[in-house]
Formats: sequence, structure tokens, C-alpha cells
Amino acid sequence: MNRDLYDLLGLLAAVCFVLALKGLSSPKSARRGNQIGAVGATLATIIVFFYANEGRALNHLPIILAAITFGVLVGTIAARKVQMTQMPQLVALFNGVGGGAAALVAIVEYLKLGDKATLAEVIATIFTVIVGCISFSGSVVTFLKLQELMTTRPVVFPFGRAVIALTLVGVLTTGGLVIANGENKWLLVNAVLSLLFGVLFVLPVGGADVPIVISLLNAFTGLTVAASGYVLQTTLLIVAGTLVGASGTILTREMAKAMGRSLFGTLFGAFTAKPQSTSGAAETRSVKSGSADDVAILLNYAQRVVIVPGFGLAVAQAQHTVRELADLLTAKGIDVAYGIHPVAGRMPGHM
Repeated sequence: MNRDLYDLLGLLAAVCFVLALKGLSSPKSARRGNQIGAVGATLATIIVFFYANEGRALNHLPIILAAITFGVLVGTIAARKVQMTQMPQLVALFNGVGGGAAALVAIVEYLKLGDKATLAEVIATIFTVIVGCISFSGSVVTFLKLQELMTTRPVVFPFGRAVIALTLVGVLTTGGLVIANGENKWLLVNAVLSLLFGVLFVLPVGGADVPIVISLLNAFTGLTVAASGYVLQTTLLIVAGTLVGASGTILTREMAKAMGRSLFGTLFGAFTAKPQSTSGAAETRSVKSGSADDVAILLNYAQRVVIVPGFGLAVAQAQHTVRELADLLTAKGIDVAYGIHPVAGRMPGHM
């Protein structure tokens, strides 16, 4: 396969990715969008086997095919066995694997280039390693939180913000040392510190805010893929990574905005929150309770009903019952509309 045909097929795969994002913007077209994205990813993977870059043949073919087979088996089994309510942690885990893979590829490519690496390639490598390692370790922590393998409450410790800041300084310093002298040991230290920072970055986040962090880490993974595309001189990776990074950033902002909180407050609110005094009298508010019969009467005389499905509906597997209720209300001439939960409506498995 010549370069022109390779670029043309890569462009076709990139178009599939754009159409996939467009399809995911609506529940009605989400399935089709996923299918189009899968076709684009499959095409992008296959064309690599028929293209030899600069006259170099594809080496280690059996190992590559074995790795792809293993990944397909694990992904297929996980996708079929996982419950819909556990989809967010599966997304977090797969997202973390993508970030870690991009970081490993960047490290291997950097070690292969050696002294031949240009300044731009070194900077792109450092960026990929830092953000990819943060995405990997942070995604693992979000998986553990959502799976309740660790506490879902914010994990805070004395001088937590100072420790996080010092770790970040260490990450940036070691990255600068790699750029300055190119020693491989500093690259490995940089990767370890980045992994540690990813853990510290997510620990202060409470369970309810974890979906927002998953979306942010997904954007990080997209940026690492784009940067690794520059290192590998692959335009398709740059396009795909930029799409994921941009869409993930927009989604993160929208989710934080819908929750009425800033992104900084979501990430570090546990460190900045002030303890509330319990010495004063508790605030008294009126509570209005009702039975199923009371709700039925209210619905019967309503003119417009808005249904906002969320995580509880998914856990109860009540989506079909809610649909039957909506059909019954519509038959009575009641206007039924559906709202979107600020977080649950944007996170797979929550709705």
C-alpha cells in the first residue's frame, strides 16, 4: 500500500470518528454512532498491516496479532458480562488503559530514537508520558471508587494540597531534566511521579463527582493519543486524539456546570471545605411525604409531567415500567417530557 492510499483510508477513518461523535449527541442515534466509530477504529487498525513506513516492514507480527486477539477477547467478554449500572467503572478502566498504552508507546519510541530525537519530539514524549500516566493511575482509582473496592468518600490527609503541589513540581522538574540532558533515568522517574500524581489527583474526589473526573481523564487520554501521534508521525492518531480531548473537555465543563460547581471545587473541594459547627440548633425544614396513591392522583390531574431518569432507575431496572407509565399518561392527554440528569444523563450506565 502506497502512502497516498494509506492517507486516504486514514482520512476515511477520521471521518468515521467525527460522525461517531455526532451520533453520540442524541440517544436516538447513539447506537449508530458507536457502530460508525467501531468501523473507523477497525479500518485504522487494519491499514497499518498493509503499509510499510519508509520501506520498513512490520516486525513482530505474531506478537502484535496475539496482543490484538487478547484485547478483543477481554473487551468482548467484559462488554457482554458487565451490568449496565457498572458501565461507568468499565469506561474508566478502558480509558486508563488507553492512557497507559500511549505513555508506554511514547517511552519505547523515545528509547528507540535516542540522540536522534528532535526537541519537539522530546517535548511531545514528555507530555505523553506525564498525561498518560496521570490518566492511567487516576482512572484506576476512579474504578476502585465506583466498584466500592475502596471508600467512595473523599480521601484527605494532612498537608494534602502541599503534597499534591510538590508532586506536580517534581513531575515538571524531571520532565525538564529529560529535555535538558536526555537521560533515560529521569524519564522513568518522571513516569513514576506522574503515576503518583494521578492517584493523589483523584483521591480527594467524592463518589458523586467521580463521573466528572472520568470525563476529565478521558480528555487527558485523548491529548496523550494526539501527542503520541506526533511522535509516531501518524496523522490519524493526532485527529482521533484531538477529537477525544476536545469532546471530553466540553463534556467535563458541561457536567460541572450542570452540578453547579466549578471544576476546581470538584477536584479539590475536600481540601478547601470548612467543617460545619454542630453546636448550634439544626436547621428545620418542612417535609412533604406521600404514598404511591398520592403520586397517582397528582399525575392523573397534571397537565405536563417531566421525567428525569437517573442512577436509581438503572439500579432498579425500571426503565420499561417508566416507559409504560409515560405511555399511559400520554393516552390520557398529558404532555410527557424527559429531562437529563446533570451527571447521570451524560455518563454511560447511569441512565
